[in-house]
Amino acid sequence: MKMLDEFKAFVMRGNVVDMAVGIIIGGAFGKIISSFVADVLMPPIGLLLGGLDFKDMVYTMKEAVMAGTEVVTPAVTINYGLFIQNIVDFLIIAFAIFMAIRYINSMKKEEEPAAPEAPPAPTKEETLLAEIRDLLKK
Repeated sequence: MKMLDEFKAFVMRGNVVDMAVGIIIGGAFGKIISSFVADVLMPPIGLLLGGLDFKDMVYTMKEAVMAGTEVVTPAVTINYGLFIQNIVDFLIIAFAIFMAIRYINSMKKEEEPAAPEAPPAPTKEETLLAEIRDLLKK
């Protein structure tokens, strides 16, 4: 039972819950950005580059083996167009996260630690005792 209580305490700490929420929202955000890049951003870029479809940009290492109309062995390809699209996804997500963190950090008011207070001036008695101590040392 002790292990279960420790696990519960671990999971219920604020950082773990915040991290879980961040991962879930990040996954959904990643899907939105991927759709934006694939469906909105890349088609005009492909059009500007002469009607390219980045999904069709592949390097075929081995052609497919066909038996009539049936594919016996699929083609071996390197899909560098999709790789370029994923790089654009990453750059947009990284920039959005950078901007969000920058905004959060600007919202935090970092208070500078207060300078330590100067020690209070010694009382007349303390000053007199210090003088007596100094005289006794001589």
